[in-house]
Amino acid sequence: MKPVALASDHGGYSLKEAIKAALDKDGVPYKDYGTHSEESCDYPDFAAPAARAVSEGESERAILCCGSAAGMAIVANKFSGVRAVACHNEWTARMSREHNDANVLALGGRVVDAEEGKRLARLWLDTPFEGGRHSRRISKISEVEKSPESAL
Repeated sequence: MKPVALASDHGGYSLKEAIKAALDKDGVPYKDYGTHSEESCDYPDFAAPAARAVSEGESERAILCCGSAAGMAIVANKFSGVRAVACHNEWTARMSREHNDANVLALGGRVVDAEEGKRLARLWLDTPFEGGRHSRRISKISEVEKSPESAL
């Protein structure tokens, strides 16, 4: 099993640390790309290396935490092959895996508390991609990524 890439900025630091503790408890390997404190920092500095790990196949999935989840998702989606989603409830976390084969989960440390964040991360990690009709749609996303000018 490849390690889950983890990253946060200061706004998501405590949530990332709670998720790390839950992953440790469950025996899920991870690599922490930082940050390592609540000192103010810039989320792209930490989202980019974690998303690159997914893009390059070092990790199959990543969990990124910032204040809102938006910034981390925006940065992660700049990388080839990354399908990052910001989720704030169980339904969006489940659907992002089942229908979108999301490989990066972004969570907002100022949106969900630690317990909810741990539940969402576990649900997201445990939910398989349904495939079927959804595979066709994921293929179309890949085509857009390869050539946005001529897509669809």
